[in-house]
Amino acid sequence: MAKDVDLSSREWLDLVFEGKNKDFGAYELRSESPKRHNLAVIVSLTAIALATLGGWGWIEYNEYQKEKLLEEERLRQEALEREREKMEEIEVDEVEYIEPEKEEVIPEDVQNSQKVTEFNIVADDLVKEPPTAVDALKEDDRAVGSKDEDKGTDDITKETVKVEEIVVPEPKKEEKKEEPKPEPKPKEEEVFKSAAHMPSFPGGDAALMSFINKNIKYPQVAQDNGVQGKVIVQFVVEKNGKVGEVKVARGVDKDLDREAVRVCKMLPAFSPGRNAVGDPVRVWYTLPVQFKLQGVN
Repeated sequence: MAKDVDLSSREWLDLVFEGKNKDFGAYELRSESPKRHNLAVIVSLTAIALATLGGWGWIEYNEYQKEKLLEEERLRQEALEREREKMEEIEVDEVEYIEPEKEEVIPEDVQNSQKVTEFNIVADDLVKEPPTAVDALKEDDRAVGSKDEDKGTDDITKETVKVEEIVVPEPKKEEKKEEPKPEPKPKEEEVFKSAAHMPSFPGGDAALMSFINKNIKYPQVAQDNGVQGKVIVQFVVEKNGKVGEVKVARGVDKDLDREAVRVCKMLPAFSPGRNAVGDPVRVWYTLPVQFKLQGVN
């Protein structure tokens, strides 16, 4: 076969399909293959060209933005520099500072010496003789302290008399004794409705039912009246396994309920309930007690 044969030419295609069914579809596919190849090459080259141009365009855009920001920053710095130069050129007028005059403070003793007594001018018949100091003391029923000294005053027209004050001590108030506060009751531990490991009766449920049947007594009044049914009792299994609080969750008759509670209080110690880490906890335990009469449905 010659090396210069064009495998995509029509002559080569006719040679390959000589004597074969050209309407089957393979002939058409092979004949259109060169077109598809050429189209694929053109599309690929176009995509590569566009990607290349886009990349260069993005780089150019970034460079443009950087130059724009640098130019704006340069203009801003120039404007600030011009403003700084203008401020330096402004001359500030010197202002002479005049210290305010200080007010003269007159000492208190000097002020007292400058006080002037005012005199009122009245008619002679309205003038009353002021009482002497001795007469004033006689009329004054207050006690004058012997240790008080008149230190005088700067006003020569005034007299000062100091009177000793008598201080009466206040009666002492009786201190109220505080009553001792009652000691707070210790907080009871929580009783869980269920636990990781529930309490168990020694010997299992069969032993528990056997104990109930041996110790329970059917009340005579209930027998006479034909009363029967199932009493649901709940009781607390304490951390030490003993039965604590007992109550009727669902009763049938007061006599039957009372007998069921009595028997539950007689129960021996359980294996206590325990939490996930194995510590004993208080748990509610529910126990149905059946009362049934023979021959009664």
